[in-house]
Amino acid sequence: MNAPFTIAASGPLTEFTAVSKWYGPVIALNDVTLHLGPGITGLVGPNGAGKSTLIKLLTGQLRPSLGRVRIRGLTAWSAAAKAWMGSCPDVDAFYDEMSGRAFVRIMARLHGFPARLAAERTEEVLGQVGMAERADRPLGSYSKGMRQRIKLAQALVHDPELLVLDEPLNGVDPIGRAELTVLFRQLAAGGKAILLSSHILEDMDTLADRIVFLSRGRILASGSLAEIRALLDDHPLKVRIGASRPRELAARLLRSELVLAAELAGDEVVVQVRRPKRFFASLAEIVIEESYDVERLQVIDASTQAVFDYLVNWNP
Repeated sequence: MNAPFTIAASGPLTEFTAVSKWYGPVIALNDVTLHLGPGITGLVGPNGAGKSTLIKLLTGQLRPSLGRVRIRGLTAWSAAAKAWMGSCPDVDAFYDEMSGRAFVRIMARLHGFPARLAAERTEEVLGQVGMAERADRPLGSYSKGMRQRIKLAQALVHDPELLVLDEPLNGVDPIGRAELTVLFRQLAAGGKAILLSSHILEDMDTLADRIVFLSRGRILASGSLAEIRALLDDHPLKVRIGASRPRELAARLLRSELVLAAELAGDEVVVQVRRPKRFFASLAEIVIEESYDVERLQVIDASTQAVFDYLVNWNP
């Protein structure tokens, strides 16, 4: 159910084409090309990487210095493009005396819904974000987590195809984080495209289908975490192996040029390896030839944080 006055459009949902943005002599984004489709895309990068600029360009708050940003073939700056997108910003800007319910209903009206339909949509999205029973309180009395939920509700009220969520879990309690994580997954499963920026990189391990790593205004890598990690052949990888005869296995693995270090941890061996693809093929051969009984095999540093640290440190 898109807003009543959404203009028909065609083309990819979201596309950045050779986009650069500078503020005087400072280059915030440099030749960024990016496409967003259904599912959850995580946006990560250090402070000053250009994440906020990218989000402001996508939500039509800024225009690019070079290149183009389009939503369904429409310039992101245009009102027509904004009808396809819902934004949950990281900052709060409310009339504190207004109730959460009134705020969301007004946002629905601004999207073109008639009064009755605006009221219906307001109740639907308040229920989605878990605020239906608390939405009559003044916004000024809300906790940070409640404000986050109300911002999410207004982003959803016109049922957009694209959601841009900037730190949406910031200030939300653990139960609320779990509930909103389920909601985000449901929205993605329903075909929505979600761009989610978070400084808590552990969130990306469970939430993101795809991750865009940004540093110094450039995209360092993008894709699923597994795809990106597989491309980092020079990045040492830690692997935990639970097997019979662990001391013997550790000594055997240390003879391989692919193993940089090995240590015992109880009945397990923790090895640091290079060229992971070749290592796993070699490990399989060793296990079969020497009859080791492997019970557990776990990569322990392939998290978003680990890949992020490597990429940022590697970037020249």
